[in-house]
Amino acid sequence: MNVSGYFEIPATSVAPNWNRILPLRFDFKDCLKASLNLSSGAAQTRTPGVSSGQTDVGAGFNYQTNWLELFAQHRKVGPNFNPEVGFLERADCICDYLDGNFKFRPKIHGVRELNFEGFIFHAPDTRHVLQTQEWQNTFRIEFNNGSYSDDDIVDVFTQRLTEPFNIYKNVFIPVGEYQWTRHQLTYGTSQARRFIMTFFERFGTYYNGHLNEARVRATYRANERLSFAFAEQWNRFRLPIPGGDFSVLVGNFQTNYSLSRFLTLSSLIQMDTANTQAVSANLRVRWNYRPDSDLYVIYTAGTRFASLVAENPPQFYENRFAIKFTYSWRP
Repeated sequence: MNVSGYFEIPATSVAPNWNRILPLRFDFKDCLKASLNLSSGAAQTRTPGVSSGQTDVGAGFNYQTNWLELFAQHRKVGPNFNPEVGFLERADCICDYLDGNFKFRPKIHGVRELNFEGFIFHAPDTRHVLQTQEWQNTFRIEFNNGSYSDDDIVDVFTQRLTEPFNIYKNVFIPVGEYQWTRHQLTYGTSQARRFIMTFFERFGTYYNGHLNEARVRATYRANERLSFAFAEQWNRFRLPIPGGDFSVLVGNFQTNYSLSRFLTLSSLIQMDTANTQAVSANLRVRWNYRPDSDLYVIYTAGTRFASLVAENPPQFYENRFAIKFTYSWRP
């Protein structure tokens, strides 16, 4: 069993802002190949002119065996908590997460493992007004030949928008509380084969409308040096708002050729119909001249893709040449 903790105050006494951090972690393992981890933590920031809501406290629970995984976490993040460094997923939140994963290996011909997982994420703000919630049930099956299926039986979302959500170009989803339900079907062939295929379909309601996502990926290894990869995704939106009937097509085609174990050549062509000019190409040479050290030579031609914004930004056609050099001092 292991217990650890620390309390930290930045060394500088000039700046008026300072942080207090107190994490505490427990680890326990028994002789039955099970692992129990308990963790807790607290942090506080101080901002001039702010007197409350500057803490982040939480606790977690993780239990694992060969057939069961349980994970739970509770966090309360104040609306004025400001760490200034690092990544904070959200502030002003009472976040609760619970996940259970049950897996076993049945005596069924051709089946290696069955997996049933469910989770719930509940996140109201510190005034107990629900902002985000999601719960999901998933079924997975792994076959002895390496193929698999990963299917979301149901995935239910609740989300509160406090400002309009710009989903695509000049299409906005209004402020309000939304609930929708999604389903997913996925099948992939064995990764050990020369030709690999993955099929993905997600469908259901979406912000009071409907969204269908279909994706196919294919990889072909012609020999030990040459391989090809293709991916295409089609997103079909049907939303009850002005301009809410649209589709976005995203795809790429990649070729890889190994001149040796240390020198590879790759080419990539991409398309994204969310942009006015939707195609770009990339050519890359990678030389691994020593362990953990590489030299990249990259040439890019085509449109610089932009994010989905309210108005189409200027589309730039670029020809860019770049060299990237990495060196590791490790032996």
